[in-house]
Amino acid sequence: MTPGVDDAALRDLVPAVLGVLVRRGADFATAEDAVQEALVAALAKWPNDPPNDPTAWLVTAAWRKFLDHVRSDVARRHREERLLAEPAPGPTEHADDTLALYFLCAHPSLTSASAVALTLRAVGGLTTRQIAAAYLVPEATMAQRISRAKRTVADVRLGQPGELRDVLLTLYLVFNEGHSNDVDLAAEAIRLTRQLARVTDEPEVGGLLALMLLHHARRDARFGPDGRLIPLAAQDRTRWRPDLIAEGVDLLQTALVRDALGPYQAQAAIAALHADAPTVAETDWVQIVEWYDELLALADGPVVRLNRAVAIGQADGPRAGLAALAEVEATVPRHAAAAAFLHERDGDLETAARLYVQAAAAAPNLAERDHLTREAARLHHLLRR
Repeated sequence: MTPGVDDAALRDLVPAVLGVLVRRGADFATAEDAVQEALVAALAKWPNDPPNDPTAWLVTAAWRKFLDHVRSDVARRHREERLLAEPAPGPTEHADDTLALYFLCAHPSLTSASAVALTLRAVGGLTTRQIAAAYLVPEATMAQRISRAKRTVADVRLGQPGELRDVLLTLYLVFNEGHSNDVDLAAEAIRLTRQLARVTDEPEVGGLLALMLLHHARRDARFGPDGRLIPLAAQDRTRWRPDLIAEGVDLLQTALVRDALGPYQAQAAIAALHADAPTVAETDWVQIVEWYDELLALADGPVVRLNRAVAIGQADGPRAGLAALAEVEATVPRHAAAAAFLHERDGDLETAARLYVQAAAAAPNLAERDHLTREAARLHHLLRR
């Protein structure tokens, strides 16, 4: 980030600027490239010569970049005569295309991976290099993915109705990637969801933002100084961020009073109950199970049922939890880890140790594998005593 320039605030202007170019007649793919080039120019120029109207400056710079692209493309020379004249500002200059761009970048014709990449670049303003680094893939690979995504939505008209659930899923996927290299994807997802919340008052947008904030509030407590994963029950709750918890709870309450419950609100309610408990023993597990029941009615799925089984094990005892877990396919991710936890609570350390080993072998990342391996070693040590 360039000193003196608020990078996040600058990238917040991207949807408005991109929308202006598209409404002036620019094709989405070329306009998006032009906006990226304008952002680079702004980062270089603004620290020493900040504009009075940042949006107007970016629109002008991006439009000129777009015209440069048009002039250099012989196949589009006939369009140059129509587009060369600088349009006078009109009503479309002030139209808010933010929501339309979210819909476009999360279009159902795109794969989840393509929707995420296009959203981060076209709405989030991140460079291809930053996105590639965040997802640990070569820059050329990410550039191809973004180019394919642009071609896929090339004929989709800006302003065409879209599905909000597709946008929310895309943002949720970004958030779940967490932090990688110099790009904090969790923070970026929160920023983009805040931006979305400014242009729509749908309760589920507030529910998703609340869920993100409540999870993000615990991030500093999730890993020890040595990088080891610290499970929720063992976390130092004084390291949780009360400001994010308070904001998340407030957003959730505002959404819930609208009486239009959705899955993100239900998940946020569960997260809020965890955040409200001084210790894991004081957690209101009965109410958490009730919220999982609500979530099942809204978005039934094996992962929800697995998490519900663990909550039942806390609320009604490990055997009740194991009975609920028996209804979930053993192939569901983290099934063995959940079973190990419940068997340990039930006093069956031998079975729990075996399951922790099995869970470690199937762990999706090194941090989880290390944690589960240590859990197995701990129980093996107890069994030898």
